[in-house]
Amino acid sequence: MDPCEVVVAVDLGGTRMKCGLVAADGAVLHRETRPTPREAGGRAVLDALLETVVELSQKTTAEGHQVRAIGVVVPGVIDAENGTVGAENLEWVGTPVLAELKAALHPVVAGDVPIVLAHDVRAGGYAEFRQGALAGTTNSMFLPLGTGIAAAMIVDGSLVSGDGYAGELGHSKFIYGAAAELCACGQWGCLETVASAAALARRYGARTGRTVDGAREVLELLAAGDPDAEQVWQDALNVLIDALVLYTTLVAPTRIAIGGGLVGAGETLLQPLRDGVHARLTFQREPEIVAAVLGEEAGMLGAALMAWDRVEVEAAANEEGVA
Repeated sequence: MDPCEVVVAVDLGGTRMKCGLVAADGAVLHRETRPTPREAGGRAVLDALLETVVELSQKTTAEGHQVRAIGVVVPGVIDAENGTVGAENLEWVGTPVLAELKAALHPVVAGDVPIVLAHDVRAGGYAEFRQGALAGTTNSMFLPLGTGIAAAMIVDGSLVSGDGYAGELGHSKFIYGAAAELCACGQWGCLETVASAAALARRYGARTGRTVDGAREVLELLAAGDPDAEQVWQDALNVLIDALVLYTTLVAPTRIAIGGGLVGAGETLLQPLRDGVHARLTFQREPEIVAAVLGEEAGMLGAALMAWDRVEVEAAANEEGVA
């Protein structure tokens, strides 16, 4: 392969890092996954991220390519001004991720290579917006249903960041009274406590006393007609419909792309959501509800797109400076 310019893209969301070396035309020259050692604590996760970015940068150089930028996307709340991240499921509290990345890359990559640090779900939504299920929309939403729940919001043609805070739909309260469960965020009754993939398995186990192998087994039991799986699934659908109706009323998307592990249920998930939202809407514009198309690579591809965007912006600024 002829030498070319690439960006190093890493998505730290989920149980495994999704990594790629991506050229300017979107071609993925290399892809791999690596474990995220969450059980070893926040420092171990950060060290694994740094090691991954350094090794991929070294691989790029060794193969004769040029690293033009780094794109890293992570869960949690990102302070864009200071480059710090707070993420409960990574045990990060004000962790200086951007500074650590710069320090680790300084002896490895020649020159001042731009580093983009962004939210994993917003990056996945950006990829779906640019080249996936949301292409051609100006008001839409990407909603992955996985270990947690967050949303990427496209409003009037732009991805909404909210200074790093936007899109945490999973931490909106939809369950009240005795049925409300404590969420990892500290609030009771969040959407995520009922409708995430992790919640399905946990709630089925609490209901039956049986340990199941994640949401996948709950869906298998659902297909087999298990009444407890049916109840847990219906509970999840009910709160998801509530969330989609609320979002539709507030922001008026024309299309909602559902992603994450639960979208593997296909029409078992999508058709009840369509029917439930349709039945609840009165004056609101009804959105299409579709499956996302980029799968587990959405966040990594979004990281690459954001990194290439930064390269273009900096190149344009340099040209203006010369002129």
